[in-house]
Amino acid sequence: MGRVSELQIREAIANFNFSGRLKGRRPFGSGHINDTYLLTFEIGDMGDVNVILQRMNREIFTKPVELMENIVGEYWRSYKFITDATSYDQVEKPEDFYESAVAFGHFQRLLADYPAETLYETIEGFHDTKARFRTFKNAVEKDVCGRAASVQKEIDFVLAHEDVANVFGDLHEKGEIPLRVTHNDTKLNNIMIDNVTRKGICVIDLDTVMPGLAMNDFGDSIRFGASTAAEDETDLSKVSCSMELYELYVRGFLEGCAGSLTQKEIELLPMGAKVMTYECGMRFLTDYLEGDHYFKIHRENHNLDRARTQFKLVEDMEAKWDTMHDIVRKYAGF
Repeated sequence: MGRVSELQIREAIANFNFSGRLKGRRPFGSGHINDTYLLTFEIGDMGDVNVILQRMNREIFTKPVELMENIVGEYWRSYKFITDATSYDQVEKPEDFYESAVAFGHFQRLLADYPAETLYETIEGFHDTKARFRTFKNAVEKDVCGRAASVQKEIDFVLAHEDVANVFGDLHEKGEIPLRVTHNDTKLNNIMIDNVTRKGICVIDLDTVMPGLAMNDFGDSIRFGASTAAEDETDLSKVSCSMELYELYVRGFLEGCAGSLTQKEIELLPMGAKVMTYECGMRFLTDYLEGDHYFKIHRENHNLDRARTQFKLVEDMEAKWDTMHDIVRKYAGF
């Protein structure tokens, strides 16, 4: 898609017809997909007002019209900047992770009766793990960068877990789990937390809101937030799934859902964590095999390092499988 030019930014700002005098503009946030800016306007005696301006990445969101119809807007969009609240890239306090769980659970409850099938898929097959598995096998077979031989251990790990790739697709096809309105990017940094009360006040980044499975939203949070190490940690001895953080999230998520999930969905929450972690690792490894064209990298073998952390997390979850289920039963009451 290319870098945003100065002319493009000025043109976008002009077309929004913002009030006041533009005092400042700077890149904002830590997202890897869209181009985001914080604009500061001086509006007479009212003082300064901040707004967010964002350009969507059309290489990833290939249907921007449908995406914006899901959340209402245009290709460039602007939101009022939320003051006195912060989004965190990593868990700084366990209570923040709990608050994010409540917020994403509340998101499920509020939209429990919304007809999910009426929403567009903003990224087709985003969490179709079966399809992701086929794409992975194709990447291994073609081996366009000649990297497969050096990562055979990781390839074998993905192939040995084909059942994980298939489990939710098979259950949905049998009608055993419902389609939900899902956020699909439930990382901690997509919750705004009040600076004073430390309560979660809203869910942000609605680009990937589309039909999906509740277990995947839960699972992606665990994958990212309950890990004891960074997503690209090279020392795998540091990587594990914290049962303390996992339990906090289970408690908060079920509290926020407030009975809106079926018993089957609740029983499958641990599997959601495993599936999403496995899928993410598989996507990182696929991108590595294909030449690192999807995820931004900042060093050699960056995507390979990311894949290895995810696979280590899957192994750790498998070692703690009974505990993960016991924790869910504890808060679900069955």
